[in-house]
Amino acid sequence: MPGIYEIYIKDYFAAAHVLKGYDGDCANMHGHNWIVEAYIQCTKLDTLGIGIDFLDVKAAVKKVIGQLDHSFLNEHPAFTHINPTSETLSKFLFTQLSLHLNTDHIRVAKVTVLESPGCGSSYQEV
Repeated sequence: MPGIYEIYIKDYFAAAHVLKGYDGDCANMHGHNWIVEAYIQCTKLDTLGIGIDFLDVKAAVKKVIGQLDHSFLNEHPAFTHINPTSETLSKFLFTQLSLHLNTDHIRVAKVTVLESPGCGSSYQEV
């Protein structure tokens, strides 16, 4: 079985949200400094020994989270019918990054979103 290389990057953005239907404080508007970790798997390395350049991954993450940074997440088109929870954010970011990065030999493996240190969610497809 051939090996798989996995790299990851971490980035951050700030945004507010409301959890509609939640019985507690999170039903009120509040914000987080969200932490995003993107894990990318590669099955081949180039002649330099690189599966995917960290700069390319960072640029894709910046592009995707740039549309969320300093926003009210409930107003984003992806979250007009669902709550922008850590779970739904991790899936949204996974899907968007996959559109930017996936090739025959490179794929987004997992995206983890933390709304505070120690509290978050990951999304991956099997």
